Amino acid sequence: MKLYAQRILLADGWHKNQTLTIDNGIISEIESGNVNADVDVGTVIPGMVNCHSHAFQRAFAGFSEQGSEGQDSFWTWRTIMYKFLRQLTVEHAQIIATQLYIEMLKMGYTRVAEFHYLHHALDGNNHDDLSAMAKAIFEAGDTSGIGLTLLPVLYRFSGFGPLPATEGQKRFINTTEQFNQLVTECVQLSQNYRNTNVGIAPHSLRAVDLPSLNSAVNHIRGIDECAPIHIHIAEQQKEVDDCLAHYGKRPVQWLLDNFTLDPHWCLIHATHINEAERQGLAQSGAIAGICPTTEANLGDGVFPTAEYLAEKGNFAIGSDSHISVDPIEELRWLEYAQRLTKQQRAVLADTNTLSVGKNLWQRAARGGALSTHSNTGELAIGKQADLLVLDEDKLKLFAHSEQHLLDSVVFASQSNLVADVMVNGQWVVQAGKHVHENQSAEQFSELLSQLSA
Repeated sequence: MKLYAQRILLADGWHKNQTLTIDNGIISEIESGNVNADVDVGTVIPGMVNCHSHAFQRAFAGFSEQGSEGQDSFWTWRTIMYKFLRQLTVEHAQIIATQLYIEMLKMGYTRVAEFHYLHHALDGNNHDDLSAMAKAIFEAGDTSGIGLTLLPVLYRFSGFGPLPATEGQKRFINTTEQFNQLVTECVQLSQNYRNTNVGIAPHSLRAVDLPSLNSAVNHIRGIDECAPIHIHIAEQQKEVDDCLAHYGKRPVQWLLDNFTLDPHWCLIHATHINEAERQGLAQSGAIAGICPTTEANLGDGVFPTAEYLAEKGNFAIGSDSHISVDPIEELRWLEYAQRLTKQQRAVLADTNTLSVGKNLWQRAARGGALSTHSNTGELAIGKQADLLVLDEDKLKLFAHSEQHLLDSVVFASQSNLVADVMVNGQWVVQAGKHVHENQSAEQFSELLSQLSA
């Protein structure tokens, strides 16, 4: 297939009048001019990677905004979420994930890292097939066409101590041995699905201890030495305080001291870190997985993004609880949080890229590719053809020269600017439509009418 773009954001910047040759999902050649192209489009940018998703929480969005007389917090939200989970079956999980992934694609996400911890049956016992829930996620990814990095979650305890799991967590819990078996099964399952891979996600330092974390890391490294490893870390101040009380160290510092972090690690949130932790994270090459709309919704706090990027730290964005499923909104609030705390403008530009929108889009896409160990994140020869075609009719209503285009996309757009989406060389959204969107929305709407929180 040959795709001609009137302008396109390649790895080295904006170019005009380029033809991409795509073979087996990979960009094999880039030529100037229209060279016998099969498709002629206007503006093309790389697809975005979603580094952090809990798919089932898409159905929970809107169920937890009632408040509790000024006492609402992440921890009260979590209690409501646990109650909500008591009713979700394998079939429900697949319906929810399918709808979510279609929504992601339509908004410009072309790959998702699924932080998957809903493992067991309603009563907390194993399914006859240990990986039944994981298979539902793979099926949803396959139906939607999104690239999928599945991250089975190791969840052992309810808190530092270790404390025994609560009733609300019984569907998450595995022994370390059973978890490693689940990971092996998921790796085998992934062989049946295109454009997928498998890593692991130790849930958090409060949910695992050093022996179980070592076992899980060693197991996945024995299968794939480059497999992604994601972990929730320092999301809430209480988590930091509890870690200090138990280990005598802050969470990120404990992780830096006990493991050799590298670009295959992704630290989700890392909101409450001090200067030494921030610098250590940046120097390690690991990814900071930042989820601005969820972190705002939960009242988590603000990651020190400006300082971290100045230290050349890698980052990616995620939609997490899916209170928003829009990469543009995530990037907008990533910048706006810095403006509000620093009382400055255009904080997350740099000397090489003065456009905040372009800087954020490119760095988030590349960081997302690292966080999923996927051959994505930029458009170049040898890279996977994951790309977005923008709506020219909408673009022309804003500043749309190359210098300002992504600033308009991130900061000025009032509606979805994504017209077409290609994943791994296949069109999955065309003219803003997904082939399964009506059927999926109908099934999801019917399911929502049955659910309660």
